[in-house]
Amino acid sequence: MKLNYAHIFKTLFILLLVTFTGSTVLAQTAISRAAVTYEVKNLGINTTGKFTGVKAGISFNPAQPASGSIEAAVDVNTVNSDNDTRDEHLKGAKFFDAAKYPTINIKSTSIQKKGSGYLGKFNLTIKGNTKPVDIPFTYTATGDKAQYKGSFKINRKDFNVGGSSMTLADEVTINIDIETAK
Repeated sequence: MKLNYAHIFKTLFILLLVTFTGSTVLAQTAISRAAVTYEVKNLGINTTGKFTGVKAGISFNPAQPASGSIEAAVDVNTVNSDNDTRDEHLKGAKFFDAAKYPTINIKSTSIQKKGSGYLGKFNLTIKGNTKPVDIPFTYTATGDKAQYKGSFKINRKDFNVGGSSMTLADEVTINIDIETAK
């Protein structure tokens, strides 16, 4: 009996593709509301803004957080600081370089129970620079909705955002508030 390796590989490839696609689709959770905001001092005054273009894949069971995963992308072009001139500046090469790096990405490497909440360890990528960040967050389920809230700080220079500045602080606080179907 002669084995048809091409047919075997094709069948195996299709089986793996269906399995991978099926598991990826099952892991996705629809976002009903998302707010990603930031705070940074500029000339000693808190400056705030938000990003609205958030897409995420969340697989999370509060009873088994270690088996969960969270991956999200934020569209840099949705930055809104309530100042159109500043927003265009933020999209430029010195800050987020939206033309070259249109998204900010985050992907969990582990999630664990911590006190009354959870601690997620993530890889955060901004402008092609990836750094590990710890994000403490809470999970609240109400009816058919689930809410994830967290806050963390980064050094903008670690991600080559904003260059050297005597007026802009290095530390940026990022707040995340996402609501999904449970």
